Amino acid sequence: MPAEVPGPPIPLPTRRQGAAQSFPPPQKVQPSHPEAAAVAKALQEIRDKVDRANITGLLLASRDGLLLASDTQEIEDDSVAAMAAAAVGLATRFIGQAGLGEARGAMFQGSLGHVCVFPVQGSILLVLFARPDTTMGLFNVVARQALTLLQDALTTTN
Repeated sequence: MPAEVPGPPIPLPTRRQGAAQSFPPPQKVQPSHPEAAAVAKALQEIRDKVDRANITGLLLASRDGLLLASDTQEIEDDSVAAMAAAAVGLATRFIGQAGLGEARGAMFQGSLGHVCVFPVQGSILLVLFARPDTTMGLFNVVARQALTLLQDALTTTN
């Protein structure tokens, strides 16, 4: 029996028409998570320091897939938070199976942009989105700068 060829990739869910065109202050915060307030404050502190010429959105999630805070446009934040947790879990298994040490992040390149998921500290994940014309090398540099800014902001917040 021949194997089925998968169809085209399924795009991420998008927000309905009329979504904000500029970066609003982070609006979604998960108040029931113990680190949500500190994470939202840290995101607010770094959002203007991040290279907005290349980074188009930031999202913070817990390792169990809950949305903590976001600064994104036209994506379904809750779904992305859940997928970020799954991506880090898969990256951890993949890197471990390959004998490459500890997973430091998962990067994906699409036809309309890039996304990267980094474990930050404890149970926090940072998800970054970039424009399609950003090279993967530049995205890696800018994403790691954003990660460092967030880690520093969380250290001073705690």
